[in-house]
Amino acid sequence: MTTSTPTTPAIPLVDYGKYLHGSEAEQKEVAAQIDEAFRNVGFVYLTNHGVPQERVDECFEWSAKFFALPTSTKLLAPHPPGSTHHRGYSGLGQEKVSQNVFDEEQLSKLRAVPDVKESYESGNPTDDSQPNIWLPEDKLPGFRAFMESFFEDCATLIHHLLHTLSLALRVPSLSPTHAHSLFQLRLLHYPALPARLLRSHAKARIGAHSDFGTLTLLFQDGVGGLEIRDPRCAGSGEEGFRPVPPVERAVLLNVGDLMERWSNGRWRSTLHRVGAPPVPMREGAGGPDGEEEEEVCRPRYSVPFFATADRDAVVEALPGCVDEEHPRLYEPVTAWEYVQMRMAALYS
Repeated sequence: MTTSTPTTPAIPLVDYGKYLHGSEAEQKEVAAQIDEAFRNVGFVYLTNHGVPQERVDECFEWSAKFFALPTSTKLLAPHPPGSTHHRGYSGLGQEKVSQNVFDEEQLSKLRAVPDVKESYESGNPTDDSQPNIWLPEDKLPGFRAFMESFFEDCATLIHHLLHTLSLALRVPSLSPTHAHSLFQLRLLHYPALPARLLRSHAKARIGAHSDFGTLTLLFQDGVGGLEIRDPRCAGSGEEGFRPVPPVERAVLLNVGDLMERWSNGRWRSTLHRVGAPPVPMREGAGGPDGEEEEEVCRPRYSVPFFATADRDAVVEALPGCVDEEHPRLYEPVTAWEYVQMRMAALYS
């Protein structure tokens, strides 16, 4: 039976170990639990997911070491201009996440409030179409080797999940459509920031958006700040967002746009964002005249792992997802076409 955390009842918590190590009946049970979560909210927490916690902890340690480097050193592995080669380091304000905004004038207005975050992207070491961009080894010895091995840890989990979801839909495995593992491992750092700037929208960490691949794994630190939009709320106001606190030793899994298209809307690619964490720290000890202390959002680190299908994979409604009650919602599109359209809006 699917259980929920006390603090986030809308997002189920599923023991994925029952799929990895269980009987056929247990595998079907887990597939049904994830199917239900994806239909209702588009997110699910997974425990016993097969990526050892010590590996996750080490990834966060490497992330902290990388972002603590001088900017001049990080820029030895720069994200290239534009959006077609999504690898390397992006500094504060370089990226602006948007949702279905492609007009350049509108994008310029959005970019006036940049995302206050920095990131480092790497992908499959065998992907010659988007080679990784690494620091010189002597600048952070061991960083590249660990990131390449952690990529494999996460890619293995993604392929297990694709088998699981195919079981839920009763279709042939989707894993072969991701045969080249064109995935992206991202390190994210959100520096400390006065909470008032986030709450007044003068600054942003990440605005509301959906992921545009098939699946996303998210490993979080303990700071918080992630929010998802409750699919049951009408309209698009602020009241529709709910906090998603980190769950110890769990990975958060969510549906991306391409998977929503494949399932013909059965599964939800839910809007989410990163705002002010619920427990900010305070700066200083207050002024001499009793002024209130400045609330400062603590630095936040997260590690998302984005999966997408092979470039030429045609994404259209899968068998069993279209009938008289569920007409076709989307036109067929290749994974490459859709991802590049969304990526083009991220970078100025």
